Amino acid sequence: MKIINILTGITLAITSVISSAQEAYLLNPGDLLRISVWNEEALQQEVMVLPDGSISFPLVGIISVANRTPAQVQEELKEKLSRLIPDPEINLSVLAVEGNNIFIIGKVNTPGRLPLTRPTDVVQALSLAGGFTTYADTKKIKILRRNGEGQAVIKFDYSKIANGQALETNILLQSGDTIVVP
Repeated sequence: MKIINILTGITLAITSVISSAQEAYLLNPGDLLRISVWNEEALQQEVMVLPDGSISFPLVGIISVANRTPAQVQEELKEKLSRLIPDPEINLSVLAVEGNNIFIIGKVNTPGRLPLTRPTDVVQALSLAGGFTTYADTKKIKILRRNGEGQAVIKFDYSKIANGQALETNILLQSGDTIVVP
């Protein structure tokens, strides 16, 4: 029975690693990109994703890139440029993920903006914010998340997590999330 449990655990771990590898980074406003077209000196630029989620590139114009993978944007650029340049070779690199941030406010030791450079859950973010101040109400933490035009409120009770309960509520944060610690 122990061997089956161990094998099940290993299988779950491998599945988790594979699914994480398949999840690609989604571009955000504020990200810095380098776009180059092989053998076209005039078509090599660093561009920042604007607050509206768009970029401007020569011969292409303005395209929306927010919430898309770099590979999707690269493919659209290739498609649009192929009308003018035969079989263009395009390279798109993300130079800086300045738009990938969460925010922590309230009774934590270091409130403010926190860049997400890797997948980060709520407990990790609270740790990076230096933990709670003396009078923090750890049972009434909220995560504010924008969903299109609206906003969702996700309740989070740190005291349960600290006791090993409700671990499913320790969700991965998304760019733009705000953690409120009353």
